[in-house]
Amino acid sequence: MGGLSNEHREGSQERDQSTVLREGKEILIQAFNWESHKNDWWQNLERFLIFQNLGLHQYGYHLQQIPSHLKVSYLRSGYLPQNLYSLNSAYGSEHLLKTLLQKMKQYNVRAMADIVINHRVGTTQGHGGIYNRYDGVPLPWDEHAVTSCSGGLGNQSTGDNFHGIPNIDHTQTFVRKDIIQWLSWFHNNVGFRIFVRLCKRLSPKYVKEYIEGGKANLFCWGVLGFMQLQWYPLGIQPRIKTCADSHRQRIINWIDNTGGLSTAFDFTTKGILQEAVKGELWRLCDPQGKPPGLMGWWPSRAVTFIDNHDTGSTQGHWPFPSSHIMEGYAYILTHPGIPTVFYDHFYDWGETIHDQIVKLIDIRRSHGIHSRSSVRILEARPNLYSAIIGECVCMKIGVESWCPAGGEWILATSGRNYAIWHK
Repeated sequence: MGGLSNEHREGSQERDQSTVLREGKEILIQAFNWESHKNDWWQNLERFLIFQNLGLHQYGYHLQQIPSHLKVSYLRSGYLPQNLYSLNSAYGSEHLLKTLLQKMKQYNVRAMADIVINHRVGTTQGHGGIYNRYDGVPLPWDEHAVTSCSGGLGNQSTGDNFHGIPNIDHTQTFVRKDIIQWLSWFHNNVGFRIFVRLCKRLSPKYVKEYIEGGKANLFCWGVLGFMQLQWYPLGIQPRIKTCADSHRQRIINWIDNTGGLSTAFDFTTKGILQEAVKGELWRLCDPQGKPPGLMGWWPSRAVTFIDNHDTGSTQGHWPFPSSHIMEGYAYILTHPGIPTVFYDHFYDWGETIHDQIVKLIDIRRSHGIHSRSSVRILEARPNLYSAIIGECVCMKIGVESWCPAGGEWILATSGRNYAIWHK
């Protein structure tokens, strides 16, 4: 299925989506990095909400993604879960987490939990001498809850394996029932309003079942493989015009198989954008004259981003070029999709970067740019990209000087190699 059919579906499926997807005006902040567990994080985030000079709510964030809180066996960052019902973690106590969530609700910031349900560290050695049983903790599954390809007695995995850790067998009815019950508890008893992080390591049909069965206001997205370039190459070559249609089509297919209920990180846009800003801005226009990522085909399902705790931070697996960060934000914060601001850039890269991002957010919100806004690309050549979004905002990135024709355009903000105008 190609891009045009997805555009046609954009309107027809909206009745079935959560209110989060229907509104289309959300901006996400990923409010942690890879080292956050070392810094009393629940208390830190509460302070950011309270103090006006740092408060997230004053910048209009509707969504805030916070790290995996789950008690783990040996990875303090929270991504190797064991006891799914424990809320005490390296980020802080259960009490501090619930206090934070209440404060977020007070300031109308929707909390998103970065949870992992495709693998789980065992507590007890079982079949084959592997830690593939979960004795002594809630959800005391045996080896049948673990896929046969990762040392258990269950069925083959419905997606890719996370090597070295027992992978959960989601084909098992008892597993899915327990996970749905846990998701409902997560929403009703803990206070998370939305959830995140369902990925290609389980079939999207089970993602659909979890979204529908959780009976909560779920906002889920697929992290379709850690580092999308390794999952399925973009095919980008230096100075050669290539088309990433097959790359974004695979993301489209995954979303389709969730019934359109999930969004997905737009790794296609990230990969192309961070090459384009190096003097190849012609990459930002596909053969149909549209943005080249998931954003260009199904923008309401595209979670756009520059970096996150995996690609950037101290992980640094696939970081955006640091000297072009603001060009990246000028692009995603003026274009359709659900844009993401990374904690490091917003709070750790200095006041200049912080203030420029705030200005871009203000422009997006004050001029009603949303996840389905139209894009009319005006220029896409090596050192200049320009576009009109929603017919009310015009932007350009690149080293070339440029401004829109017509006296109705007023310069709203500018910085190194970018400028934004509005009517």
